[in-house]
Amino acid sequence: MGFNCGIVGLPNVGKSTLFNALTETAAAEAANYPFCTIEPNVGRVAVPDERLETIARIGQSAKVIHTQLEFVDIAGLVRGASRGEGLGNQFLANIREVDAICHVLRCFEGEVTHVEGSIDPLRDAETVETELMLADLDSVERQRDSTAKKARVGEKEAVARLAVLEPVVAALQDGKPARTVRVSEEQKPILHGLNLITAKPVLYVANVEEGSAATGNGLSEKVRAKAEADGAGFVVISAAIEAEVAQLEAADKAEFLETLGLEEPGLARLIRSGYDLLGLLTFFTVGPKEARAWTVHKGARAPQAAGVIHSDFERGFIRAETIAYADFVALGGEQACKEAGRMRAEGKDYLVQDGDIFHFRFNV
Repeated sequence: MGFNCGIVGLPNVGKSTLFNALTETAAAEAANYPFCTIEPNVGRVAVPDERLETIARIGQSAKVIHTQLEFVDIAGLVRGASRGEGLGNQFLANIREVDAICHVLRCFEGEVTHVEGSIDPLRDAETVETELMLADLDSVERQRDSTAKKARVGEKEAVARLAVLEPVVAALQDGKPARTVRVSEEQKPILHGLNLITAKPVLYVANVEEGSAATGNGLSEKVRAKAEADGAGFVVISAAIEAEVAQLEAADKAEFLETLGLEEPGLARLIRSGYDLLGLLTFFTVGPKEARAWTVHKGARAPQAAGVIHSDFERGFIRAETIAYADFVALGGEQACKEAGRMRAEGKDYLVQDGDIFHFRFNV
């Protein structure tokens, strides 16, 4: 389990270049004209995690299996997309399917044509978000009207649903995304069930020129300020550099990045920002056959983590034999942790911690 992130933005901001770089493929055609992405491209990439390599080495595992991250490259949106302009509503539907939105904003000058005729990432962000809010507003107004009829005759579920729909409609009409609406814990499943684009968490990606990849530039600083004000994620990336890095041999990547003042590829920063945005964490399993990383949401309990591996593990959960990553590394493996009393038997109420190494006991 990883997470599914839709890459959105205006045409020609570097979305497909970034997608190609992230997935190390040429599946998305990067071209200097709008709408070169005709179908949503989906790419799955391994989530890099040095801890997994360390665990595998200590455990002498034959195979290393990283958890997966999915990116969906969605065609460039334009003004009027909510009314079907450009490639319109078919792509708005694709965005509804993802867990989070990775909003690429152009923060570089250059010869590549910009659909608006000038470079202004804050204007571009407003253009895209307005279209997404208009699409959501159309959806919730229709849902509110049909739900109100049922609520008037006393349908309990309709009354509860209407109590969420009305403030969402009001927020969208006021030009505020659905994620700004505060709901109770009991109402959260209702809000989630509305499947609204603007209720999804957002990660702003400032796409800068090569020379600004390490520090950002004046345009990306404006995006950073917006992200902080909106409570959104933020990362600076040069899609052009990422495209170059993707073509290099592993041995050459570190040297190339060092010449640019970068410690790691943009993918690593993007993943960490995405994990933080969605509240995800990683746990591990290790043995002679394989060392493997798995992903769960923060707040997951041991049986839920077991269920990520196999539903039988969750259904017949008995206990989770647990070693902290730091102990596994410091003591040199499972047997040494057992002998030192650093392997714990955790039950059904145990909250999974990032870096936990599990061996699940179950009976079905």
